[in-house]
Parts: sequence; structure tokens; C-alpha cells
Amino acid sequence: MTTSLTSNKPLIVIFAAIVLDAVGIGLIFPILPSLLKEVSHTQDVAPLIGTMTALYALMQFIFAPVLGALSDRLGRRPVLLISLGGAAINYLFLAFASNLWMLFVGRAIAGLTSANISVATAYITDISPADKLARRFGLFNAMFGIGFIIGPVLGGTLGDTWLRLPFIAAAVLNAGNLLLAFFVLPEARKPSRAKLDLAVLNPLQPLKWAFSSKSLLPIIMLFITFSATGEAYGTCWALWGSDTFHWSGLWIGLSLGAFGVCQTLSQAFLPGPAVKWLGERWAVLAGVACACVGLTVMAFATDGWMVFAIMPIFALGGIGAPALQSLATRQVDESRQGQFQGVLASAVSLASIVSPLAFSSFYFVVRQEWPGAIWLSVVAVYLLAVPLVIGLRFASGPASAGA
Repeated sequence: MTTSLTSNKPLIVIFAAIVLDAVGIGLIFPILPSLLKEVSHTQDVAPLIGTMTALYALMQFIFAPVLGALSDRLGRRPVLLISLGGAAINYLFLAFASNLWMLFVGRAIAGLTSANISVATAYITDISPADKLARRFGLFNAMFGIGFIIGPVLGGTLGDTWLRLPFIAAAVLNAGNLLLAFFVLPEARKPSRAKLDLAVLNPLQPLKWAFSSKSLLPIIMLFITFSATGEAYGTCWALWGSDTFHWSGLWIGLSLGAFGVCQTLSQAFLPGPAVKWLGERWAVLAGVACACVGLTVMAFATDGWMVFAIMPIFALGGIGAPALQSLATRQVDESRQGQFQGVLASAVSLASIVSPLAFSSFYFVVRQEWPGAIWLSVVAVYLLAVPLVIGLRFASGPASAGA
């Protein structure tokens, strides 16, 4: 296998799909309030935004295990191609949706097609040797970071020209990636010859299987915990920046962009060396420690420059996630890899449904007296993960992480 990413065409296609998934999530944020006001003919759209966000996450929660299990039986390639084609068609549907129900249907389908994250993760596992998994999952997360930087910028810029233009751009990008995948992406594993059991189409069946396993449950709980902490930023960052530093929209965007850039760089280049030098367990714990340091500084920050100063350390909070993902792939055999990755993606979506409500409710309580207290609540959630990490069975020492 070649070590250069540029010469590994399947990885390029998979990473492009990940970027587009993240772009699709992010591009709607800047234009959603205006779009809902236009379609619903009402100014009070906050409940609609919350419902639409939860619906997107709910569809991921339901269908990530289903797509993962189907890819185990039918192969990774056909499931990815169908999801990319569905995403391209759906974004065109959203571009010309004239009624509120059409927007909700379109966003639900977008959540369904973005559930292909489980298939993409399984594909990377299929084609990667063990010593390269941590680095490739680092790149995987970096692609998400890039998408989350591009998405809101693309949505806001194109939305100023025409409110529906971001959806057309997303449709064109997904269609291009579909063509690239069709001509370049090979199948990563032989499809199972066993008869398709319709039980795998039940979204609760894989969850029941995973949550009943004592060895898988700690991993799943860690993914839920880390995903829950990530939701706090999207839910409370803008409110906190405005309340604490009186930031304008520009400065809120710059702070989020700075975090996205730092996190993308750290995810792209540091996970492999971190696992090599520290071992998997200490790489995860080091990431938790960095995140907690950054969050604590933010909680007590009195000037905006302090947030930018701590950003590099804060962004190092993600260096342990690829090690955890690498460990997760070793918990099940090849025949159930897609199903298990689907369960993990579904768990992440479950956190995306529940945690924004919890963090926003807590912020409402502390907003007047101490807005920064929201970040100490995130630290508390992170600390819940520490005993789980300590109890996991990692490699005995520093691992060899391929570059």
C-alpha cells in the first residue's frame, strides 16, 4: 500500500465524502433563520430551528447502524454511491422547497444520507493496516474540521447572493464526488454471500447487540461522552462570546474559524506521533487534559484575546480521538465492522439530540451571573470519561503509528 495520500485514490474519495458531509451540516446554519422566516411567514423561528436540528440528528441516529450493516452485506461501494447520489438529489430538492414541510422532509433525508459516515469509517478500517489507523482517523477528523470551516462560510457567502444558492452548490459538489467515486472507488471488501437478514434493517437491533456487550459498552459510552462535549460549542459559543466579550458576529465567526483551523491542523498531523510517543491510553488522556485546560481558561477569561491565546492548547483536545477510534475498530471482527461503526455513529447522533438541550438549559440558568460557567460544565462531562479511559484495554505501551 502506498504511504502517500495523494497516490491513494480511495482515501481521497472517502475524505472528500467526509468533507461534503460536514459542509452539508454547516452550510445551512447561516441561512436557516432567514429561510425558515421566508417559508413559514413568521419571525419566531427558534422552535423550528431546534426541531429541524433534532430531526437531522435523529435520522442519523436511526440510519447510521442500518447503512453500516447493509455495507457489511452488500459491500461498502454501493452503499456509498447510493448515499452520495441521494444527497445530490436532496440538496436540489431543498433548493426549490417552497413549503415548510418540504424543508423538514429534505432535512430528514439529508440526515439519512449523512449517516454514510459509518460506511466511510468502515471503509478506512478495511483498507488501512493497524499501524496507520490512528493517523488516518486523525485525517478523517481533520476532514470534518475542514468541512465545518467551509460549510458556514459557503452558506453565508452564497446565501447573501440568493438564499437557495448554497443548496445548489452542495448538490453540484455531491454530484461531482459521486462521479469521482463511481469511476475511482473500488470495493474495500467482498460482500457477504449470506442471505440478507431483514433484522439488520431494524435500527434498534444493532444498538441492542452493542449495548448488551460488556466489552463494547465502555467504548460506546466514551463516544457519547466526547460527542456530547462537542455539542456544547455549537450550542453556546456564540451566546457566550456575545454576553462575555460583546463580540459581534464577525468576531464570533473569527473565533470559531480559529478553533476550526487549529483543530484541523492538530487532527491532521499530531495523532500518529501522539500514539507513537505516548501510547493510545495516554494520547486519549492527554487530549482530555488539553481540552479541560482550554475550557477552564475560557470559563474565567475576562478579555477576548485570552480565548485566541489558549486556542492551540484547546484544539489539542482532539488528539486522542483517533486513538480511541483505532481501538474501537479492534473490538469486532471484519464481518461486523460496518455494523459497529454504524452503532458508534448512531451514538454520536444520540448525543447530538440530547446534549444541546441540556447545555442550552444550563446556560440559561448561569447566563446572567457567570456565562463562562457553561465551560466548567463541559469539563465535568469530560471528567466522567477519565475512569472509562483508564478501564479500557489499550496496547501495553506506545504504539508504532505510521506517518
